[in-house]
Amino acid sequence: MNSKSIAYGLLRAIGIVLGIILLLYFLYEIQSVLVYIAIAGVISLIGRPVVIFLKHKLKIPNQLAVIIVLLLVLAIFIGIIFVFVPIIIEQSKYLGQIDIEAFKSDLNELNNQINAYLGVEEINIIEGLKRSEFVRNFDVSIIPKFLNNVFGILGATLVAVFSILFISFFLLKDSKLMLNSILVFANHGEEKKFQRVFNKIKILLSRYFVGLTMQVTVLFILYTILLSVFEINNPIAIAFICATLNLVPYLGPVFAGILMALFVISSNLGADFQTIILPKLAYVMLGYGICQVIDNLISQPMIFGASVRSHPLEIFLIILIAGLLFGITGMVVAVPFYTALKVIAKESLSEYKIVKRLTRDL
Repeated sequence: MNSKSIAYGLLRAIGIVLGIILLLYFLYEIQSVLVYIAIAGVISLIGRPVVIFLKHKLKIPNQLAVIIVLLLVLAIFIGIIFVFVPIIIEQSKYLGQIDIEAFKSDLNELNNQINAYLGVEEINIIEGLKRSEFVRNFDVSIIPKFLNNVFGILGATLVAVFSILFISFFLLKDSKLMLNSILVFANHGEEKKFQRVFNKIKILLSRYFVGLTMQVTVLFILYTILLSVFEINNPIAIAFICATLNLVPYLGPVFAGILMALFVISSNLGADFQTIILPKLAYVMLGYGICQVIDNLISQPMIFGASVRSHPLEIFLIILIAGLLFGITGMVVAVPFYTALKVIAKESLSEYKIVKRLTRDL
């Protein structure tokens, strides 16, 4: 090997490394677009069965069926806004009219009742807040910056919604659009294998995301009924937040339970802790526990068993590892990503015993 060949090899290696770095930088810069595509892909996976139903059962043209599905998605998004905006406006008015001294009195009274009930040394909540670093270092000048950020978020949200709906329209309209894009990377003669893998992944993930949508919907209905029965303020908004938190495996239900408990306490601030707040909190938490039992025994087995076809212990370990490596985001995307890897492994590495074992139900 002469010096010319060595130099050429080094330059080629450096070029490849620089190309990878530039690609990663480019992907980092357009990460918002990638998120839009990912969300649009999820919408298309959930909406595709509806489009097929409208086309085959109701004989509606493909393009019109896609528009109907996207209008349903937009209606859900607008419905969520209409649920939360009046609450935010109402709370803003409430904050403007609130009697600070009465609020302090109610908060300290609740603190005293809890301390007396638990038999612990009295802790003054207001004094604790005053001594906190956040309150002592609070800068009023951040309020204009906060308002600017709010308007910036609203503008970005509108762009995101339009972009997601636009991309979703074409993904739903042409079911082979994503497949044709992926086939570009297939070697000559391997197109059928790529197509087989893609279709299998699409079917499994479609079932998975439809199952998740059903799970959140069922929990939303159960939470709304529970909170309405016990006359908690803004039951629909609280139920939606808590049901959505369940998308985060294992940790989500814990956070949702804590959040629901806080809302129960805040809705009854000023009432007697032992005779009103504590019994109501206990009943709501009991109802929340029953909802979780229904979800764990019915909804989740249906999703993880019938859709992704993986053992519960297998799913638990994958979510745990993804959470340790990538945090909450990793836990959310762990199951669909692992499912796609299993399908690819079955097609490409089926000669290995461990792959056969893990993919025997696919």
